[in-house]
Order: sequence, then C-alpha cells, then structure tokens
Amino acid sequence: MKFIDYVKICVKAGDGGRGCVSFRREKYVPRGGPNGGDGGKGGDILIKTTKELNTLLDLRYQREYKAERGEHGKGSNKHGKDGEGRIIPVPVGTLVKNAETEEIIADLDHHDAEVIVAKGGRGGLGNAHFATPTRQAPKFAQPGEEGQERWLVLELKLLADVGLIGLPNAGKSTLISVISSAKPKIADYPFTTLVPNLGVVKMEDFRSFVVADIPGLIEGAHRGAGLGFQFLRHVERTSILLHLVDISDILPVNLATDPVEDFEKINMELVLYSPDILNKPMAVAGTKLDIAHDKIRLNRLKEYCRDKGLDFFPISSATGQGIRDLVMYLSKKVHKVEL
Repeated sequence: MKFIDYVKICVKAGDGGRGCVSFRREKYVPRGGPNGGDGGKGGDILIKTTKELNTLLDLRYQREYKAERGEHGKGSNKHGKDGEGRIIPVPVGTLVKNAETEEIIADLDHHDAEVIVAKGGRGGLGNAHFATPTRQAPKFAQPGEEGQERWLVLELKLLADVGLIGLPNAGKSTLISVISSAKPKIADYPFTTLVPNLGVVKMEDFRSFVVADIPGLIEGAHRGAGLGFQFLRHVERTSILLHLVDISDILPVNLATDPVEDFEKINMELVLYSPDILNKPMAVAGTKLDIAHDKIRLNRLKEYCRDKGLDFFPISSATGQGIRDLVMYLSKKVHKVEL
C-alpha cells in the first residue's frame, strides 16, 4: 500500500431547504391561514479518526466531499427533512488545516476524535412564521442558507514515542526490524526506506513503546535534496529522538566520513526544518559496531557525545551487541522512569 501523509481536499456542506409558501385550503374552514413548513437543515461534514486506517491514500483519489442538502418545507406545516451529514474517515494523528490561511482547525490525535469542518446551511422559515394580526396572509418565505464550502489540508503525523533519524544506510531499518516486528526493506544501498515505518517494541514488564523509522535525510534536505523534509513531520510528536551514526570502518580512508560531521549535518537540517525539534531529548547510537575494527570512528563519536552531554550507545543490530541496554534506556525515557 502506498503511504500518503498529505492531501488537499474540498468540502461542501449541504444547503438548507427553502421555506414553503402555502395556505390552508379545507372545506368548511374559511380563512384557513398560512401553513407553509420550514426547510430542513443541510448536512454537516465531519472528519473522524479511525484505527482502521494508517494512510490518507483514499483521500488522494477523491478530492471533493459534499453533504446532502435539506429538503424544502411543505404545506400543512410539514418540516423538510434535514440533509444527511458526511463523515470522512482519517487515520489517528491527522492534522486538519485551512488551506488558505494555514490555520489549524483540529489536531485529531486519538481514536474516534472528530471535528465539524463544514456546517450545513440553516433551513428557511415557512410563511406560517410571518403571519401577524395585520398581515394574515404572507406570501413569502425564507430561502435556505448555503452550506459552508472550504479547502482543507490534511497532514498525517505518525504517533510514535521514539523517532529514528540519521543519514541513509545508518542502520535505522535494521534496528527497527530487530527490536520490533516491523519488516522494512533492508539493502546495502542508500534510500531503501522511502516511507516511514512504525514498530512496536514490547518490554518484559508489559510496557511497550512505538518507534518510527524516518527515511534518511542528507545534507541539503531543506533545499529538496534526497527525500527532502517531506517526512520530518512524523518526528514532531515523538518523546525522544535517537540519532543513528555509522561507526564502521569498512570504507577506504579516502571515502570515509567523520562521524561527528555526519551527526552535525543532520542536526543542521533539523534546525532548518524546525528549531523546536532540537529541544526534544536526544540520544546517539553508534551503529555497525561489529565491523568497527580499529575503533577510531567509535572513539571520536563517543568523546563528542560526552563533551555535549549526550547519552551514547554503541550497538550492532547484526549481533545484538548493546541492543538490550539501548532498548531499556528508551523505554525508561518514554515512560519517564528515573534512569
């Protein structure tokens, strides 16, 4: 299934029905008077979350949503039927914004959360409402009001406790496949992860937490390089960021990069996207420890993290080395347990 986390849609609530102009006409009832009924109210349009969905894919192919209009009033004081509303189902974690003003209408961050995004028009009053002692036969009624129409932007922000960030091939997909039941695509070339992956990590004490594997950033992402910033919205809800840095020494000296520079490049891209992201707690994991033979990159990154006051974990997803300590640390951070 394609992962879609941004769509723009148009919603149109139902118009209200017209009020009726009618007069009572019965044998032996002279001067029966006005008896025009009111028009029905137009249907509202609601957006409601459901656990059954995890992407905005369905909304990608249907851009317009309309609710039913209210029925017109009828004679004998019969009220027109209200129009049926329209419910648009979306995944939990959907942000609803006004497309023109960028104003946030609602942040639907739990199951069955709902918001009315377009209100149906009020039905018009029938002529029975306008009869007075001096105007006993009004020959007019109110028209129904138009329902609201607007363009909306829907953004899906995954609800995860831990966000995995880092350069392509830093080992994010491998780590999430080891600590959870998620099965992301894993290969020895960059950008194997093209969409975010979620994994649930279950602990021995019956607690659990959710990890999001965010597709790899590269330097220049703020200018659209690589996959750009399109998936960084998914780390905005996380409790902690885990920055993965490759500390292996399998590349030739002339091609090897400095692990500290790798770390700082990604942090700079985060700042350019949203400075608030770096206010989140952050830890660093040095990956591929099993092929870090000379330990030069490992020691360089370890010293840097110590100087910056960052918690550092050298790990190997292939052998499991350091994984348990890392998972226990993340669990305590997420559940705010004293370390």
